[in-house]
Amino acid sequence: MSGGFKFTLVAGLLALLLAISPLSAQTPVVEPAPIAAGTPPAIATPSVQAPPGASIALPPPNSGTGSSPLRLNIGLEGTGKPGDVGVAIQLVVVMTLLTLAPSMVILMTSFTRIVIVLGFVRTALGVASAPSNQIVVGLSLFLTFFLMGPVFERINNEALQPYLAGQAASGAAFEKATVPLRDFMLKQTRTRDLEFFLQLGRFPPTRVDQLPMRVVIPAFVISELQTAFQMGFMLFLPFLVVDFLVSSVLMALGMMMMPPAIVSLPFKLLLFVLVDGWHLVVKSLVDSFHT
Repeated sequence: MSGGFKFTLVAGLLALLLAISPLSAQTPVVEPAPIAAGTPPAIATPSVQAPPGASIALPPPNSGTGSSPLRLNIGLEGTGKPGDVGVAIQLVVVMTLLTLAPSMVILMTSFTRIVIVLGFVRTALGVASAPSNQIVVGLSLFLTFFLMGPVFERINNEALQPYLAGQAASGAAFEKATVPLRDFMLKQTRTRDLEFFLQLGRFPPTRVDQLPMRVVIPAFVISELQTAFQMGFMLFLPFLVVDFLVSSVLMALGMMMMPPAIVSLPFKLLLFVLVDGWHLVVKSLVDSFHT
């Protein structure tokens, strides 16, 4: 049985060899092309297939030997300008100033005195909502802009315009802007208020033009409150006289149940209109500032 298996295996190998030999005889042999004299042999370049999603950079169609290659130039400008803070810091400073702008308008200008005096006028007349708060605040703002006009113009000419023109850095412009405000506040501030805050801060003897703003501003606010309350007291006196006269007349007539405030209100309004009260109040406010 093993002899038959060997014979079958040998016969199969012979049949396979006989079937392959005609195919190999029919396959043509490719001969290399003759190379001409002086021609360099061609080097086969392997083909590289780009992966999906990748881009292949091609040279521009008009690129030649005479065209200049692409270049990336990085320059530094502003080397001749004075040093300044970064843009991010400037934005932070501007946003901070916009946030503190209402406090600056109230505490560093003539607004404090004006709005307090106008509020005293309304209280002395005995009317609770005439004029309204919006009118009082609006009139105070416009009077503030009117009085602070020379100061704002000086700030614009000495600090803002040089900064916008690039002639001054932000720090120098800020220092120049504080000078007109300091001069205005010092003209309205009492000496004893400045000495009071110098003692609280334990400052050495300091010249007036070298006083820091953290001393000038609170001293200015205290002086403004003192002046506003003094003017309010002077405004209350004539209306207080009217209240006394009306109360005396009512008591003499035996009209004890009649509220004196209701009876005296028309007389106080009449008195205020006859003497042109708003003109006198505004004129007194403007003249009270030393500009």
